[in-house]
Amino acid sequence: MNRQDLHLMADAELERQQTFDCRLLCCTSTPCLAVGAQKVYDSLQAAVAAKGLNARVETVSTGCMGPCSRGPMIRVQHAGAEDLLYERVTPALAQEIVDKHLCQQTHLEKNILPLDTPFFTRQKKVVLANSGLIDKESLEAYVARGGYTALGKALREMTPQEVCDEISNSGLRGRGGAGYPAGLKWNLVRKAPEGQKYVIANCDEGDPGAYMDRTLVESDPHRLLEGMAIAGYAVGASQGYIFVRGGYPGAERRLNQLERVIRAAERNGLLGGRVLDSNFTFRIDIRLGAGAFVCGEETALMKSIMGRRAQPVPRPPYPAQSGLWGQPTLLNNVETF
Repeated sequence: MNRQDLHLMADAELERQQTFDCRLLCCTSTPCLAVGAQKVYDSLQAAVAAKGLNARVETVSTGCMGPCSRGPMIRVQHAGAEDLLYERVTPALAQEIVDKHLCQQTHLEKNILPLDTPFFTRQKKVVLANSGLIDKESLEAYVARGGYTALGKALREMTPQEVCDEISNSGLRGRGGAGYPAGLKWNLVRKAPEGQKYVIANCDEGDPGAYMDRTLVESDPHRLLEGMAIAGYAVGASQGYIFVRGGYPGAERRLNQLERVIRAAERNGLLGGRVLDSNFTFRIDIRLGAGAFVCGEETALMKSIMGRRAQPVPRPPYPAQSGLWGQPTLLNNVETF
């Protein structure tokens, strides 16, 4: 696949979406699943199929829509009308939504969460721009929203140093808590002696209830893969690892999802050898931690990836100098990528 193929994929997906009169987006992120979202989604699909509407209506399993305490949530996108967001949806209510919107051409007067509430209007989504609006595992849906175009630009129009400079000029800082300038760290790894280098996405987050990384990974995983690939190109790495906390509820489901999106990216030439028909090679593997809090510390995390006891070690040397297997390693939080 090359950059032109990306444009063709995006156009084809947008054209496919436009064939539907209505799209029903159901949040199936972890908070909504905890209160019955899977049954709601199944009920939604069954109601659409029972009325013979599959050719006109698309049901989509999406990532987090934001107000997690009000789930399960369904967003209705109807041609020529403003989006409607339903909160606290039950399987029975999902069937009512199908009846009202698709059979009676109206909407319910209950369980509506207005999209012009301060919760939404005071936010500017950046990392979560796609979350809740696309099929979270669909490569085509991600590409249709501009996915992988930044990677294509980096590979074809920029040198590795220019990418590092762009990160520095952006003012991006590490989102793991320390706020270390990301561009400085990237430059340190890039300027390390040539040879094997690594990129690691820290998705351990051991703080109780701090599920930012989990939300990002399960809602828009291709964004993480693209960010890691750009980082790999910038610093000269050919191998990346996503380190996932083993103590997550639903960790196995999340691992399976990540495996599927990685394989999809590989099949389409967005990971692996000759990425986007360039000379750049970058592969990503997943490592599951044992659930220990200490694995969130970068040196302990790397020990775990190498199959050793997850025990922190004094620094220096820093990972940018001597990380995985003694090689220069770029380690950033998921949100940073």
